[in-house]
Amino acid sequence: MKISVLTLGCKVNQAESSAIEGGIEKSGHKIVDISEKPDVCIINTCTVTSKSDYQSRQLIRKAHRAGARVLVTGCYSELNRESVRAMEGVAEVIDNDHKPDIVTKIIDKTYIVTKDGADNPHLLKGGEGGLPAERRSRLFIKIQDGCNYSCSYCAIQKARGISKSVEPETVVEMIDKAVESGYKEAVLTGIHLGAYGRDLEPNVTLSNLLITILKKTKICRIRLSSIGVREVDDDLLEVLSGRRVCNHLHIPLQSGDDNILKAMNRPYNSRQFSFKIEEICKKIPEIAIGTDIIVGFPGEGEAEFQNTYKLLEVLPISYMHIFPFSARPGTKALKMPDNTPFQLKKKRARVLDDLNGRKKVEYMTKQLGKTLNVLVEENYDGVCCGTSGNYLKIAMPQGACSRGTLVNARVEGFREGQLVGVPIISRK
Repeated sequence: MKISVLTLGCKVNQAESSAIEGGIEKSGHKIVDISEKPDVCIINTCTVTSKSDYQSRQLIRKAHRAGARVLVTGCYSELNRESVRAMEGVAEVIDNDHKPDIVTKIIDKTYIVTKDGADNPHLLKGGEGGLPAERRSRLFIKIQDGCNYSCSYCAIQKARGISKSVEPETVVEMIDKAVESGYKEAVLTGIHLGAYGRDLEPNVTLSNLLITILKKTKICRIRLSSIGVREVDDDLLEVLSGRRVCNHLHIPLQSGDDNILKAMNRPYNSRQFSFKIEEICKKIPEIAIGTDIIVGFPGEGEAEFQNTYKLLEVLPISYMHIFPFSARPGTKALKMPDNTPFQLKKKRARVLDDLNGRKKVEYMTKQLGKTLNVLVEENYDGVCCGTSGNYLKIAMPQGACSRGTLVNARVEGFREGQLVGVPIISRK
């Protein structure tokens, strides 16, 4: 049977979809692109913005047009179950709690309808989560789900519930399997990653988990996905300074104005955020720090926007993800007066995007002449391309490195948004 898995949204969704693909392939079925007319299409949706909602609906329609039996899961369908179920072509809506059981508990129990309308008793057997058969360079591993924050603009807690952590032994087992399959980098993902282990008995911290992984597995590189600023403590920074942990953090700011942060119900102010970023950079000078920004939140006038701009201008941020505010159903922000025209939100986003471009170039320029450890991910047109530990894209001459290898490369320049390097040491 041919099955397509389409994914929107965060790295947690990517990790979940990767596990679903692995389970499907382990069952003896084939993962295909939507263009190959799959029998079944699983769509893992997102609802972080109104644009994500639109994209989720578009993918459902696309899968139906391809003639597939459409199974929908993820945060958008979790919060809009009835309207998604009513969409043409949707066979099942699977809630987030049962997403890990899609292969065994959904597809196993469902007859697949062939394109001529007849029942076709093809069943997926065995479908535990696993690793995709097509080896990739890095593996996203979900170690935590849910969120203990209550940000006024965010609907994700409603979609995923409170924090739930994966036992350390299970995480080690998943990473061991990844190493056996040839993966060089594991990206630890979570909705509220810094809350990892607080719900376990006994309690475990994220830094405890990292130490365990480093001691018990042979994974070459570990990377963390997005983490809250208050959860980057001294213990975590000590572990992050180690050779096998990528010198890269993504720490959402959302706004640089204290009144807006308070309205967002974020658990810090601009001074606290700034102090922590400076502290991180002192302890790990080469680190790349990315952030998220929402522009046009209710109450953001020109003065509030300028506070955000000025803070970002001076902070040692390497890159930003910028989102115009869109009210999410069921959130406190939906009831706040939103007097900022959408065109003004877009204008402010463009202003920050210009700053983002300068920040990226500034950080890349600092890498010139340095040697970076690069995970090769692509080979094309005589060039091999990969990602460094500090989250920079680096192009190198093809031939000295192959996909999935770690290469030490000396940075000699940059063009078209990425660095250009020369491999000097290859490590398999």
